[in-house]
Amino acid sequence: MTDTEIKLKGLQVLTEYIGEVEAERFVALIQREPFDYTKWRQGLDEDLSIEEISKKAMALRKSKKGAAIKGGL
Repeated sequence: MTDTEIKLKGLQVLTEYIGEVEAERFVALIQREPFDYTKWRQGLDEDLSIEEISKKAMALRKSKKGAAIKGGL
């Protein structure tokens, strides 16, 4: 698969599972901030639903923001 095909397929999958608006928000969030998908993915359980994975990702993001604020960043 080419890079373009992978991007298109990824967007199709996101849109199918979370809808167009949320898929666009996801892409915007990923582009807006540094994000290590591999590190984040290591902590996920394969049996979780899309909604549960999303909640875990948001909680992780929130905890990192809180740590950065406490650390003076």
